[in-house]
Amino acid sequence: MVIRYEPLNRKERIAKLFREAIEAENRKDLEKAKEKLDEILHESMEEEPELYFEACFRLAEIFLQEDNYRGAVKCALRAIARAPNENLFRLGFRRLGDILTIIRESGKLEELGRDGESFFQHAGEDEGLRDFVEVMMRMARGEKVEKEFPLREMNEALSVLRG
Repeated sequence: MVIRYEPLNRKERIAKLFREAIEAENRKDLEKAKEKLDEILHESMEEEPELYFEACFRLAEIFLQEDNYRGAVKCALRAIARAPNENLFRLGFRRLGDILTIIRESGKLEELGRDGESFFQHAGEDEGLRDFVEVMMRMARGEKVEKEFPLREMNEALSVLRG
């Protein structure tokens, strides 16, 4: 009897990487968890946008554990910019609002107000998302900005910055 090796298909490989990332995170091995999530991002970027979205937010959660607030926001923006449908786009803003709440409660909002070019890089070409990033940064610096966005979730995420 001959046993043939069949490589894991992409979704199975990504599921295995997610398990390994979660196990590493539970062991507090955040570097290993980030490595596994980076692999997922690479594997899923073009073919599995829903998994890419989830990996970005999982990575954002790890950055929050490390008090890397800018990294968390960048990951959230990457996920939102590549969201494959409107439901995930909206969900991304709700999750970003949660991240902004954590940052506000940590007293670190000012970190979001400096060196914004890196945020714009992760926002992609979507003008609405780029406008959102601009307003988010201005509000993080303490500026009063009264701008309404077409999606309720975008406005709700920003309302966190108003205190």
